[in-house]
Amino acid sequence: MPELPPHYTPKDVEEARYQWWESQGLFHADPDPSRPSYTIVIPPPNVTGILHMGHALNSTIQDIIIRAKRMQGYNALWVPGTDHAGIATQNVVEKALAKEGKRRQDLGREAFVQRVWTWKEKYGDTILYQLKRLGASCDWRRTRFTMDQGLSDAVAEVFLRLHKKGLIYRGQYIINWCPRCQTALANEEAPRQETKGKLYHIRYPLASSSKPHASSSKKPAAGSLQPATWIEVATTRPETMLGDTAIAVHPKDTRYKALVGRHAILPIVNRRLPIIADELVDRKFGTGAVKVTPAHDPADFAMGKKHKLEFLNVMTDDAHMTGVPAPYDGLDRFDARSKLIIDLEKLGLLGRIDEYVHNVGHCYRCHTAVEPRLSPQWFVKMKPLAAPAITAVKNGTITFSPPRWKKVYLNWMENIEDWCISRQIWWGHRLPVYYCQNCTRRAAVDSPQSTVHSKTKTVDRGPWTVDPRGVIVSQTRPSKCPTCGSADLRQAEDVLDTWFSSWLWPLSTLGWPKRTKDLTAFYPTNTLVTAPEIIFFWVARMIMAGYFCMGKPPFTKVYIHGTVRDLTGKKMSKSLGNIIDPLGIIDRYGTDALRYTLITATAIGQDIVLSEERFAAGRNFANKLWNATRYVLARESSGEWRVTSDEKRKSTHHSSLVTRHSSVPDRWILSRLQRTIMRVTKSMDDFLFNDAANALYEFLWRDLCDWYVEISKVKCQKPNVKSQAILVHVLETSLRLLHPIMPFVTEELWQHLKPVTSDQWPVASQRKTLTTRHSPRTTSIMTAPWPKPSKALLDPEAERLFDRFKAVVVAIRNTRAELNVPAESRPHVRLASTQGAVREFFKTHRALLQALASIGTVDVETHRQRVKHAAATVVDGIEVLIPLEGLIDPNKERQRVHQRVQELTKHLAQLDGRLKNQQFTRKAPKGIVDQARTKRRQVHDTLKKFADHLDLLQSM
Repeated sequence: MPELPPHYTPKDVEEARYQWWESQGLFHADPDPSRPSYTIVIPPPNVTGILHMGHALNSTIQDIIIRAKRMQGYNALWVPGTDHAGIATQNVVEKALAKEGKRRQDLGREAFVQRVWTWKEKYGDTILYQLKRLGASCDWRRTRFTMDQGLSDAVAEVFLRLHKKGLIYRGQYIINWCPRCQTALANEEAPRQETKGKLYHIRYPLASSSKPHASSSKKPAAGSLQPATWIEVATTRPETMLGDTAIAVHPKDTRYKALVGRHAILPIVNRRLPIIADELVDRKFGTGAVKVTPAHDPADFAMGKKHKLEFLNVMTDDAHMTGVPAPYDGLDRFDARSKLIIDLEKLGLLGRIDEYVHNVGHCYRCHTAVEPRLSPQWFVKMKPLAAPAITAVKNGTITFSPPRWKKVYLNWMENIEDWCISRQIWWGHRLPVYYCQNCTRRAAVDSPQSTVHSKTKTVDRGPWTVDPRGVIVSQTRPSKCPTCGSADLRQAEDVLDTWFSSWLWPLSTLGWPKRTKDLTAFYPTNTLVTAPEIIFFWVARMIMAGYFCMGKPPFTKVYIHGTVRDLTGKKMSKSLGNIIDPLGIIDRYGTDALRYTLITATAIGQDIVLSEERFAAGRNFANKLWNATRYVLARESSGEWRVTSDEKRKSTHHSSLVTRHSSVPDRWILSRLQRTIMRVTKSMDDFLFNDAANALYEFLWRDLCDWYVEISKVKCQKPNVKSQAILVHVLETSLRLLHPIMPFVTEELWQHLKPVTSDQWPVASQRKTLTTRHSPRTTSIMTAPWPKPSKALLDPEAERLFDRFKAVVVAIRNTRAELNVPAESRPHVRLASTQGAVREFFKTHRALLQALASIGTVDVETHRQRVKHAAATVVDGIEVLIPLEGLIDPNKERQRVHQRVQELTKHLAQLDGRLKNQQFTRKAPKGIVDQARTKRRQVHDTLKKFADHLDLLQSM
């Protein structure tokens, strides 16, 4: 293999390396009874999507897990795919049609759906190609799309099974309606947002046949109404009053007790409205009296059913008024509101108008305010499905990480409502429902009044179900009606909610409802990695579907990662203009830098705060590894270090890596490696990915590169085969540990290092772990064995001694820098310690200390000797004195240090002021506040040190 270039250029490595991985089939996973499986299914991104930082984070975490498990010997499968994203995709294609001056209705359903398929084939896999740039090691042979034939068959199958058990039904209920998308939405698809609005007080005159209010019997003056002649209601949506069929008060509200059972007149329409009493009324809201519009409000719907009220739908699909008096008919809902307020004021029926903040549902796709609306829709009964899914989380069969999401999940599941699954769009899985026109006409199945207050019994006929109204559920189109024999059948126009296919994802991608080998081998899957906003949309529903279809959970662990935010704490979004394009970061810094930065910022249970500057750290880390490997390879190839394979094998076997005669630095680096292996492995298992990344950074950059590699360069260290073998062993092992996080640079370096390390691993028969299938001469680092710690190499004594050595070197270096001691000078240093082992260690390693700290002679003493004008510091019980006489200009340094003390004092005051500001500590992201506190401690410690230096300089 050619030598490593002097500099690491990600673009020269990543594409070619990824193509090589694919060509070698390294991502593939097929059923293999001899190995335990480990499966992850990707949260299928929308076919309309392009890679954003949330995708990058989510996919990086999954790839880290799957790569680590693959190295640990598991038959690791990562299933990729995309979601058809019904509403979002239809909107994209409709916008393209609009540019041509067309609507989907101009094409017709069949031609429009074909147009969407054409769009999907051209653009729908864009995000999958972008995931490859991220290094995603999915088994791309298994790429699935939610509208593939097999997955569509699964959707029809589960619909039929649920319908047979009475868990799917059709009925008229209040649903969330999006006037822009012109479709029903589930509650989770219409998240409520705090919205500034108004609370309008409207006076409804009492009907003339009603007795006057007890408080007055006076006749109202012309042009005005007195309180005795009306009942005042409060509403945020005056336009819906045109559909009122009652006024309601609380039965215990004494203010209105005399009016219950009487009637009021609906202004504008002049319809008589009964005044009813119902406990659903909130006495503290507005006036305590509310208008009842059963076709446009969930609470009003419940009261309408209870009191047998009329249901009047006064809006079209696009939220224009219909079936109302002429001045308002055809107006947009908000225009109608404005006109009604003006007209009510003219009639003297408008009371006060209050500013009012309330929660309004908005479409999760287009963000239009939804309209609660009575509509015939299809629903899933959720409580029976939720029961086993609740038990699974309560008994620990399924765990959430972080654990706090368990409570969120259970709270929603225990208060779950039925799921509206029908959508009034054309792109998606069309309902497997057929209406017999003959039976429908006879039963008047579409009468709103009959469906609101009536239920029918479904008959199970094997491959289909049918009810007396001629509603047939079948996976394939029936040739005739099972009830009356008519061939006049019409398929339902609606499609299913996109999530109705997604909730089957862990099942359908593995072949369900067929009992495939894949389903047997890889189901249940193991870990689901997802974002918090789809716990209800997707996670909970998958668990319910898994138990309903298989009697097993779809996965056993759910890892919920945080949201990506900018430095101000705002969620990254196009509308805010604060996004960071992950592909742009890859172009500038490389994929490994992107992945490393994302993971180091990902503390479990916390949001991720990013700025573009942070990615430079990942690039620098990759460059550091590159240079360290070039150095090791250069030493290996030099004649001075070349050894035979037999010598290398002997020197690198774990049992002979160190002996009691080995140097402390050798014992120290090997011991630190074992602890790093243990920490990284445990952190990976516990989903503490940032801890694993930080541990590797600390070990590779600080321990290996900054110390052990530098020690190997010191001329006083005699070259020996064992130390070189240790250097190679530590680097190669570390690359394997780091591979899941930074796959490209580790693979490239490992391929160059592999000829040196190929004899290091024990033969397969000696490894009693999951890694027994790995060949010692494996092709890729991806299938190399995951490192295992050796207890024999743990050496606490060597770690304690060398950590003291490092601390002394750092203290000397810092003192030199802080007091501006010239680089060319070699000051005499005195060390004092009461511990004999420590003194002996520093005497033995005196030459190494001189080289690394750039100092002259070193005296190691039992007690500190008085030295005039010496900088003194104590490091872990070791006193360090550096005489400064003749090394610096006291007057010049006194002035410089004094200025530095003033700067630090000012900076400390600024940080203190910021941290005392409750607006900052309460509202800023936790990560930002923690950074400020850390910075404050650092500045405080530095200030104390410089203040001590100033005291010393003033004495000189």
